Amino acid sequence: MKKMPFVTLEQVREIAKTHPTPFYIYDERGIRENALRLHDAFSWNKGFKEYFAVKATPNPYILKLLKSCGCGCDCSSLTELMLADALSFGGNEIMFSSNVTPAEEYAYASRLGATINLDDITHIDFLEKTAGIPETISCRYNPGGHFQISNQIMDHPGDAKYGFTTEQLFDGFRILLQKGVKHFGIHAFLASNTVTNDYYPALARILFETAVRLKKETGAHIAFINLSGGIGIPYCPDQEPNDIYAISRGVKQVYDEILVPAGMDDVALYTELGRYMLGPYGHLVTQVIHQKHTYKEYAGCDACAVNLMRPAMYGAYHHITVLGKEDKPCDHKYDVTGSLCENNDKFAVDRMLPEVEIGDYLVIHDTGAHGFSMGYNYNGKLRSAELLLREDGEVQRIRRAETPKDYFATFDFDDILDGLSH
Repeated sequence: MKKMPFVTLEQVREIAKTHPTPFYIYDERGIRENALRLHDAFSWNKGFKEYFAVKATPNPYILKLLKSCGCGCDCSSLTELMLADALSFGGNEIMFSSNVTPAEEYAYASRLGATINLDDITHIDFLEKTAGIPETISCRYNPGGHFQISNQIMDHPGDAKYGFTTEQLFDGFRILLQKGVKHFGIHAFLASNTVTNDYYPALARILFETAVRLKKETGAHIAFINLSGGIGIPYCPDQEPNDIYAISRGVKQVYDEILVPAGMDDVALYTELGRYMLGPYGHLVTQVIHQKHTYKEYAGCDACAVNLMRPAMYGAYHHITVLGKEDKPCDHKYDVTGSLCENNDKFAVDRMLPEVEIGDYLVIHDTGAHGFSMGYNYNGKLRSAELLLREDGEVQRIRRAETPKDYFATFDFDDILDGLSH
């Protein structure tokens, strides 16, 4: 499958007159259609709710767009809670899933009326002393061992720092019942970025069976089950994308098989997707500013790993389109690099592309989630602007690019840098 950008060379040339590269740009139409498709797929479940993983793309314009599509938000830090609060998400629209959680964050989440998802059994007492125990609460479950689908091991939950063990989960529910909890949720995240329609149904089976046991052995009312994230996207052109309708049908089959006979057909299902919701609908656009011909051929860009760290951090593949050369043969091999003083600052290694020239614009695909949000300031580099391609074709700036003044702003207690204030 050929990956095509949602912007053209002509559009980028026009945008760059006002917003110099590098910049992130998001596709409003694609985001909206995808969110509505998700809700349609799970409409069979009366209480279904998508809590968008704010960490993936923490921009208020994106969150407002998703809110208009019926999404809530999944927060994992104080500032993400503050963002949700500022955008008037109600308490029932906020899921607070955190770990190693500071007291002030539990207190703030409690004030907002957010649904708190506890990561550890020791946090029960910690939360009670900090903010009190609410009537509705969720617990994150880690079944340990290996998580596999058929004969394929997808991940190793036993090595993850998150969640209650099975024994702790049952003990935790009993403790929370004694402390006045009336409604419970169960949450689990067992594999990341899966490109298979079988992941959610397999996860659902584990959680649904656990929920039935919990109800039977503790008497707890299970109000919702949070399937969390983990539905991935096809970063490589030859990968088949997930089919959200097939995924939903698989979950419904397990729901009808396990929960309905147990008299639990009122259990709401939640998701907290990030990558699936935004990944394909964001591009990092950068311009080639240098070429280097040594032991390899290098195309040097004005973006670098501080703008998108996934390739440097994980060796992750992101497809690259040379705008205006979409139909030319990919018969030249390049390392596509940034300017950091780090040799892993490469968006691609030995990538076959059309012949690249200085001044060419490159689109780095599938950067709508965990792209800008993972940025940093190593080498004193500055984060780029974020733009939104509106459905009517207009381009709206939704975050300005950082300036040196932003970089030095935390030195505002001292006059030593007064000379840099300009």
